[in-house]
Amino acid sequence: MGAGRKRCWQAWHYVRTILHTYRTQYLRGVGALGLIASVAIGGNQYVLFHTREIVHVYVDGQPIGTVSSVRVVEQHIAARQKELEERSPDVRLVLDREAVTFQSEKRFMGRYDNEATLAKLDETLKPKAVGVELVVGGSVVAIVRDEQVASRILEQYKQKFAKSGDVVTTFSSDGSGQASARVESVEFVQTVEVREKDIRPDQVMRPEDVLRKLEGGETTPTTYVVQEGDCVGCIAQKFGISPELIYRNNPWIRDDLIRVGDVLDLTVPKPLLSVRTVELVEERHEIPYPTEYRTDATMKAGTTKTIKPGKNGLKTIELRVTKINGEEVSEEVVGERVLEQPEPAIVVRGTRVITGEGTGRFSWPVVGYMITSTFGMRWGEMHKGIDIVGNRNILAADNGVVVFAGDRLDGYGKQVVIDHQNGYRTVYAHLSRIDVKVGQRVEKGERIGYMGATGRVTGVHLHFEIYRNGVPQNPLKYLSR
Repeated sequence: MGAGRKRCWQAWHYVRTILHTYRTQYLRGVGALGLIASVAIGGNQYVLFHTREIVHVYVDGQPIGTVSSVRVVEQHIAARQKELEERSPDVRLVLDREAVTFQSEKRFMGRYDNEATLAKLDETLKPKAVGVELVVGGSVVAIVRDEQVASRILEQYKQKFAKSGDVVTTFSSDGSGQASARVESVEFVQTVEVREKDIRPDQVMRPEDVLRKLEGGETTPTTYVVQEGDCVGCIAQKFGISPELIYRNNPWIRDDLIRVGDVLDLTVPKPLLSVRTVELVEERHEIPYPTEYRTDATMKAGTTKTIKPGKNGLKTIELRVTKINGEEVSEEVVGERVLEQPEPAIVVRGTRVITGEGTGRFSWPVVGYMITSTFGMRWGEMHKGIDIVGNRNILAADNGVVVFAGDRLDGYGKQVVIDHQNGYRTVYAHLSRIDVKVGQRVEKGERIGYMGATGRVTGVHLHFEIYRNGVPQNPLKYLSR
């Protein structure tokens, strides 16, 4: 039955009731028809006044009650959602609003019960935990609270390697000057996705734990026990890693000293998520000045005299440097500009040779050499020479006189010291056998001993030092390679 017809029927029923009750009084007069019309109009107005809109509520298609308006339900759900968020800040609990549907109806004397319907809604509409999967390279690595948390974690992870737009001052690659670096781009190497899904509350990870997992990845700890004959450089070469990694993982190593039985951490970090940065670097480099040499037969061989000092030049080199996880993987020269031209130095070399004096030019003390440790600072201590392996015969690097042959108990073991009579001395340490005596004159290339492992050392090698006027020098500056 249509709503209009229904209201008319209700009005007519109301009129019939009145007429039946008062028919004796009203039907006597001539105005009975007017009275009937008035009563009919009044009845219709009564019905209209008492007809109201009510809203039937359904959850997943099942009726749960009737309310006065949709707003009553929506406000109730919003209040419950806010309460859930306050009660559970670390896990996102949500009410499925799409499961709630409504059907409106206009009904005479329509009845509703907001309180009972909302109570039934609370029983029926249960909260569910919703999280966000962090997917790296197609694999789920973590579940976090929401997309905002995931975005903050990813941005914080990027910041470990570069801050986009920042200018960083650093040393140039060869140490001769400084460089300014501007980050052009920061991106993840693997594909990264975030996907919302229903979860269990106990699956949500804390942001700091996610960061540790991304950085630590599936790194497998690797250790190595030092064997007889090992050295830091040899171990690095054996495992295909850099000596710097060994020093970084094992900060207790001092002066390259490792002993048989020491346990080294050789773990190579392999993060789950890698970051590629591209930096535009402008380096300032000194241009080494050239040296013009002249000879003087009146000066001793090995002695020099600078008659005109040189002056280094200066240039800028612009590079585009690509790094992965902070480690440089490629470098492209974008441009180069000379700021100052170098000025050459003029040096006079002596050529007069006196028996027993050095020529001033050193040769390698080992044939078929391989350098296992270089000159310079090693974790806060000075390594005063270079370590060499190769042919076991140890040769004098230049003419001179033996001033020490033996063991000073200073950690160098059996050693030979040669004074080259021109301000230079050379030291040959860790020998297994000494073939010369103090006071003996030796010539360049003459065998003076045999390579060994005496003193504080882990493996067979030669420790070679050059001194000039008592100051240790980098041997690689004097030896041709």
